[in-house]
This record gives sequence, C-alpha cells and structure tokens, in this order.
Amino acid sequence: MKKFGNFICIHKKFIFILSCILLILSFVGMKLTKVNYDILVYLPEDIETIKGQNILTEDFNMGSYSIAVAKNMSSKDILKLEEQIKTIEGVNEVFSLYDAIGTSIPIEIVPNELVEKVHNENSNIVMITFSDSTSSEKTLNAVEQIRKLAKDTITQGGMSSMVLDTMNLSEKEIFIYVVIAVILCIFVLELSLDSYLVPILLLANIGFAIVFNLGSNIFLGQISYITKALVAVLQLGVTTDFSIFLYHSYEKKKGELKDKNEAMKEAIHETFTSVTGSSLTTIAGFLVLCTMQLTLGKDLGIVMAKGVLLGVVCVLTLFPSLLLLFDKWVEKTKHKKIAPNFTKLNQFIIKHRTSIFILFLLLLLPTYLAYRKVDVYYKLDKSLPETLESIKTNAYLKEQFNIVSPEIILIDKEMKTEDVSHMTKQIEGVEGIDWVLSLAKLEEMGITKNMLGEDLLKMVQNENYEMILLNSTYETATNELNEQIDTINKIVKTYDEKAIVAGEGPLMKDLVTICAIDFRNVNTASIVCIFIILFFVLRSVSLPFLLITAIEFAIFTNMSFSYFGGVTLPFIAPIVLGTIQLGATIDYAILLTTTYLRKRRENRTKKDAMLETLNYCGNSIFTSGMCFFAATFGVGIYSKIEMIGALCSLIARGAIVSMFVVIAVLPSILLLFDKVIMKTTLKERK
Repeated sequence: MKKFGNFICIHKKFIFILSCILLILSFVGMKLTKVNYDILVYLPEDIETIKGQNILTEDFNMGSYSIAVAKNMSSKDILKLEEQIKTIEGVNEVFSLYDAIGTSIPIEIVPNELVEKVHNENSNIVMITFSDSTSSEKTLNAVEQIRKLAKDTITQGGMSSMVLDTMNLSEKEIFIYVVIAVILCIFVLELSLDSYLVPILLLANIGFAIVFNLGSNIFLGQISYITKALVAVLQLGVTTDFSIFLYHSYEKKKGELKDKNEAMKEAIHETFTSVTGSSLTTIAGFLVLCTMQLTLGKDLGIVMAKGVLLGVVCVLTLFPSLLLLFDKWVEKTKHKKIAPNFTKLNQFIIKHRTSIFILFLLLLLPTYLAYRKVDVYYKLDKSLPETLESIKTNAYLKEQFNIVSPEIILIDKEMKTEDVSHMTKQIEGVEGIDWVLSLAKLEEMGITKNMLGEDLLKMVQNENYEMILLNSTYETATNELNEQIDTINKIVKTYDEKAIVAGEGPLMKDLVTICAIDFRNVNTASIVCIFIILFFVLRSVSLPFLLITAIEFAIFTNMSFSYFGGVTLPFIAPIVLGTIQLGATIDYAILLTTTYLRKRRENRTKKDAMLETLNYCGNSIFTSGMCFFAATFGVGIYSKIEMIGALCSLIARGAIVSMFVVIAVLPSILLLFDKVIMKTTLKERK
C-alpha cells in the first residue's frame, strides 16, 4: 500500500483532473438512467398475479388503466373528449356509459343498478386504458398529456396517475434532500474538525463518489425512485467516517513526519488497513438485500454496495489528492475543535460497566419483542400527500361511487354463459363486494353485445380470455381484502382452474406475503454474512457474537421506539432498516474493538486499555454518528413522501442509538468478556 500511497502523492493533480472528467461523464450517465416509480414491478415474474398482468398487457393491449372522473360535462362533451384522449400516444381505449347508450337514449331508462355505479348528478366515470405498463415512460407521458388536455374537466385516479404524482414530487424533492444533508453535515464537521476548509473538501470528495455511483447506474438500466432518493444521503452518512479516519491519520502523521507526502503515504496505508474490514461488512450488509424476493432489495443493495466501494476508492485516491493540493489553505483555516470532551463519561462507563451490562440484558428481550411487533402498512397511496391529484381522485371515487379496490378476473372465453352467471352471483355474495360486471351480467340488464360495439367488446374479450370487472369496498393491502381475494380465487377456480384474479389488490396481497418472508430472510442473511466477515477480519470466535449482539440490540431499540410510540411504518422500512443499520454502524464497533485489542497487546490492563480506547475513538465515533444522523434527519423531517421520510427518520434515530450502544454498552461487554475474548482471539492467544 505504500507504493500505492506514493503513486497518489506524485500524481495528485492527474487524479483530480481525471476525477473531474469522470464527474462530467457520470452526470451524463445520471441523465440517461431510467427511474422506476412503481413498487409493484419489483414483484417476482413467476407469481400468478404478474402472469395475469402480462396477459392484460399482451392479449388485451391493456398494460394499465386509470379510472377518471369527468365533472359537470354533458354526454356529448364526454364523448368528444374521449375521442381527443384516444389520439394521445400510449392510450389504448377510452369509454364511459355513453359509449354504450349514446347521446339519444335517456339515462333514466338505463337500469339504475348500473347507472349509480358510474354516474351521479355532477360526475361520470371514464375508464382509460393504456397499451404499456403502469410505470412506462409512454404511459406516464399519456397521463400527463390527458391532464393538460382536460385540466379543468377530468381528474385521474389509479396506479399510473399515482406513479406520475410520485415521480413529480420525488424529482422536486431529491435536490433538496442533498442540500439539507450537506448543510447539516457541514455544521457537524465544522464543529468536530479543526479546519474550516476540510469539511468542504471532505464533502466534495463524497459528492464525487455519489455522482460516480449515480452515473454508473446506467449499466443497471434503471433504478427505483426510492434508491435514487436515498442513495445520496445514505452514501454521505455511511462513508463520511472513512474520510474522517484518513484526515485524522494524516494530521497525526504530519506531527510525526516533516514531509507532508510521507505523512500522506503513511495515512493512506493506515486508513486502508482500518477501513477494509469496515467497508467489507457495510458492502456485505447492503448486498444481502439482493436475496429479497422483492427485487427492490436487489436494486437498493447493488447501488448502495457500489456506492460504499466507490466511496472507499475516492477516500484513498481523490481525498488525499485534495488534501495535498489544498494543504496550504487547510493550514491557514485551522481553528480550535468544538467537539465535546468525553473523558468523564468514559470513566463513568468503565466504572459502572456491570450495571450497564445488566440494564442491557434487561432491555434485550423487551426491545426484541417490540421490534417483532411493529405495525407496518402496504397501502402505497398512504405514503403520499392528500393534495395530489391521484389521491384526491381516489378519495372522490370512494366517497361518491364507493369504488375502493377495482379488480379484474380473467376467465376462459369458452366458459358457458350459464356458468359465468352462476359464478358472478357467487362472487356478488362475498362480503365486501360492491358489484361484479361481466358480459353475461350486462345481457341480464338488457345491454347486449351488439349495443356495446366492436371496440368495447375487444376491451373485455379476445380469442382466449374474457374479462370480468369487480369492485371491493375493502382497502388494498388490508387483511379483509386479502381474505376476500382468497375467497374469490376459490370460487373462480371451481369454474376455471386457469382463471386469474388480477389487479392492484391481488398484487398488493402478494407484496404483503413476499415482504413477510423477506423480512425474516434478509435479517438472518445479513447477520450470518457479517458474522463470517467479522470472524475472518477479527480472527475471533467470540467477538463476532458480541459485536453483532450489541448492534442488533441497537436495531431492536430503534424499532421499539416506533412500537411503543404507536407509529405504523411503511412496509419497506423494517425490511431494509436492519441491514442498513447493521452494515453502516458495525464500523464503529470494529474501530472500538480493534483499538481495544491493540491497547491490550501493549500490556495495558483492561480498564486502562478501554479508557484509552474510548478517549481515542470517542470523538471519531461521535463525529461519524452525528454526520450519519445529520445526513438523514433533515430529509426525514422534510420529505412529503412518507416511504422515504419514515425510513430516513428511522436511520437517523438508528445512528444515534447505535452510537450510544457502541460508546456505552459495547465497552461494558468487552470488559466483562475480556478473558473469553483473549482466549478465543488468535492474536491475543499468541
């Protein structure tokens, strides 16, 4: 590594220029990387509901649909507007009640059972179908064009409209997330470090790494909006400590060596050694997300693991170059550090180690039980502001037309009309079903296939399948709707084994089932993976158990605040939080543990070794933890997208809890298990 350090010192200007060129290319890559705003596309391809979605797209040319509301419009105006909407690229079909009855038949003679579901005094329901998937660029452009065309007359509900609102809101907020995180991190670093310029250089270095990461996502094809929104603040919070380690090491070596280049060589060598184990555990923690069935985990895991790796590369190449190039200005902007002195607290921790350990044992089980019982919600629109068009329209549809969860049943076209009628009546008898609409049902009402016309008929029937529409009064992703879908599935399968219940409700049901499995698997996999890495890095049998137990306790404690506070979290938060908190804050535990072992090898008593360790590592852990907190806390408060805001708030609280556990609880564990550690750790045995 010293040869590598020498290369960095000699070619510092070249490294800076090359980094600037790569930065420009990365901005181009960022612009070309597609962002996905639909969570449901990350469900596995082999589940039945996704197969149903594919049939709707490929066989019916109906990749998605939107239920719109036309207000204060005559039948003629609605039909005229429908024709205009049909000309928009991406729109497949548009229809309303008036496509079946025309403008000459009085609405009063149409069966009231049908009319009340699609018409009231001021409003009419208009169904719009799109040829591409819910979140495709073509569909979202079509939704936007419809909004512009019929701004004052029609509003759109449904998934595509909600995805567009999410995209627009997310794009407005992401830049502000970064600004908030940078301002708060600068504030923490200016107080904690001894130069006004170093925090600027440190954040510039991390900024380069973040842009490199976002730009290189072009090779993945696309990333989710959650990943894009979180990657900057998480990468900033997770990799700041690596930069702090290098700067502290550089300043220390400058005091020992006269030449700044020699000091930097030594600092790079020392930093590489110290961050290798830390970065490996962090990268492994994120990569474990790739084991999720919900491939959103793979999306976030790969991007964040790549971000940590690029962060380490920049810390060992670009940051040393910046420090050397601006060394004169760093020295001129030196000031006294305002970081708190922890000496008395450290002495208190060592003195009361047994009491702290007993308190830790007493809290371990209750926090774990609370962690297991935290309530989560899966309803996607619950995480968005109520002022958005899609959310307001969905609320209006529920209030005026009782449309809450519309679903689609795909049956064999050759099923007998008599069987379809029997099946429809059975489904109508299921509790919570508002209405069921099939071709057989329409004929019973007096609306024949001839009245529907060829275009409308093609929308609900092709050479293989017939479509049945139904509406449930239960909210999506609730136990009531999930049980109702199970009941409907049993009914339709008795008539047609290959029938599929599709739509948002069934997709959300699968999301609930898959996420419950992912929650268990990801946490187990992350613990096992990090345990193995710690075993090889620390060469100890006991230390991996002790360190992971301490950090897991921090995770349990963090989540227990939500449980005891009665907070319901978005479903993604508990799944990824444990992995992020474990992977990101195990660094602090490794730093404290390795320093303690080094002091013990210098023949210090365990108390003296721990006091020196806490005095040496305390400020670094405090600064790093506060930066992680600052990078996520502001975003958590500001974000109007609860999926992002809630997760950032959890991570911010987790940074503080983990920092406290590493500084107070872990020293107590290491002191009380000192003999066991010495006997089960390779270097200490020697």
